[in-house]
This record gives sequence, structure tokens and C-alpha cells, in this order.
Amino acid sequence: MIIIPAVDLKNGKCVQLVQGEPGTEQVIIDNPDEVAVQWVNKGAKRLHIVDLDGALGSGENIGIVKKIVEKSEVPIQMGGGIRTVEDAKKLLDAGISTVIIGTMAIKHPEYITQLSEEYGSEKICVSLDSKNNKVVTHGWTEFTDKTPVEYAKIFEEKGAGSILFTNVDVEGLLKGVDLKPVKELLSNINIPIIYSGGITSLEDLRVLSELGIDFVVIGSALYKGLINFEDTLKFQD
Repeated sequence: MIIIPAVDLKNGKCVQLVQGEPGTEQVIIDNPDEVAVQWVNKGAKRLHIVDLDGALGSGENIGIVKKIVEKSEVPIQMGGGIRTVEDAKKLLDAGISTVIIGTMAIKHPEYITQLSEEYGSEKICVSLDSKNNKVVTHGWTEFTDKTPVEYAKIFEEKGAGSILFTNVDVEGLLKGVDLKPVKELLSNINIPIIYSGGITSLEDLRVLSELGIDFVVIGSALYKGLINFEDTLKFQD
């Protein structure tokens, strides 16, 4: 299992929101590129970037992203505000290892096939954010009529190389992991799952590791000191 620190970008800073809601910033740090380098220096093998401004349609942080790519020297997965094939290509061409596509994938599943064929499926991840066991889009503001498992099967067939599953019901609350939807995904698809949402303790990581999750993204628990990143390394492959 690979533990991936989150570097969420908003207004040029590294932030952590509660339930993805603008205005709920509980962590605000200047110089996100330096934050990223610190995680790599602590042993991170991969980084997770979300452009919250892009996701909310209020701007972008591509300049900072390029700095992080230049300085961090590990694979970087990134999502937030990828609304067109050109948006995805711009990030891949800028050095992002894997683009994470959410709303666009739901609207245009054929784009996943197009990008996978051009860049390789390992570079294309589909983000499935779940609330009340339904996939939500547009920054968690709009419900779809399908479950994460239903969409995951579709995107596996379309050529996605991995699924980023975020359980919005527990995201940012620091109350632990709900294992039921994770088990359902693991039993229904064969491509790697990147898990995000509610990680609070090393025990959460142990359980996810035993389930067979390939990657885990951690944000608030690291930034608030509930988990020491060095302690997570015992779970890393």
C-alpha cells in the first residue's frame, strides 16, 4: 500500500477543508511547493494534488503545480477543474503522472477511453465521490443516479487505470473509515483503488491495508498531527 499526502490548493495556499465546503479552511499554509517537498523528504513516494479553485470554478493554480512537479521528483496525481480533454492533456504534458477526472468522466465517459488510448490507462484515474452511496459531482453539490460500484464498472470498461474513491460522508470529519463501500468496490472491480476520506488513525490504515487497498490519500489527519507520516511508512510497499 502506498500512503499519499494530500496537497490541496486554494488561493495559492495549501489548505484543508471540512466536507469540501469553501470557507471551512482549518489548515492554511503558504508555499505549497515547499509543503510538497517536505512530504517527499519524509518518505512520500507519491503526492496527491487537488486544485480546489479549479474544482469550484474560481481560478487555477497551474503555476504552483509546475513548481511542485519540478521540486518533488515523485509521481504526482492531480484533480480539480479538469473539464475538458485539453485540461487533462495540459496537466499530463506539464509532468503530472496521473490525472484524476471526476465530473467530466460522468458527463463524457468516452473521454476516458480517448485519454487512456493516447497516454496510457495508468495515467488516467476516475474520481468517484460518494454521498449516501450515490456518486456526486460538481464539487459534491449534485447527485447522480448511480452508485460508486455501478460507475466503477463502467469506467473500468472505458479504460481507466484506477479509481479514486472518496467517501464524502466521512471526508474531513476525522471520525474514521466506513469500510462497507470500500469492500463493495474491491469485490466488483479489478483496477487499483485509491481511497480517500476519514483517515484518522494508524488503525484505519492497518484495516485498509489488510483489505487490499492499493493507495490511500491522507490530508487533515497529517496536517493536524493526528498521524505522524513517518509512522505510516510501515504500511508502505
